[in-house]
Amino acid sequence: MASSKEFVNFILDQCDCLTARAMMGDYVVYYRGKVVGGIYDNRLLVRPTESAKSILPNAEYQIPYDGAKPMIYVEDVENRELLNDLFETVFKYLYL
Repeated sequence: MASSKEFVNFILDQCDCLTARAMMGDYVVYYRGKVVGGIYDNRLLVRPTESAKSILPNAEYQIPYDGAKPMIYVEDVENRELLNDLFETVFKYLYL
């Protein structure tokens, strides 16, 4: 099942500086132009950095697609503050 455009737009509206690019029915998610995660089958998944683990210590890990490494599943996609903090933290950990 591919991700719906409605779900993708909802996620993008939740976060400042977030964009997405379509990739084979799903989406790669960028924060400030850098890859931080993806939207797969209407699930928001982020790269499993130490910083993401500290913000979501009890999060479930899920496989985005066959053959991929597990990523952190973000269940509370309605929490704008959490999402903005999460992406900013992951961005800083990976790119600064």
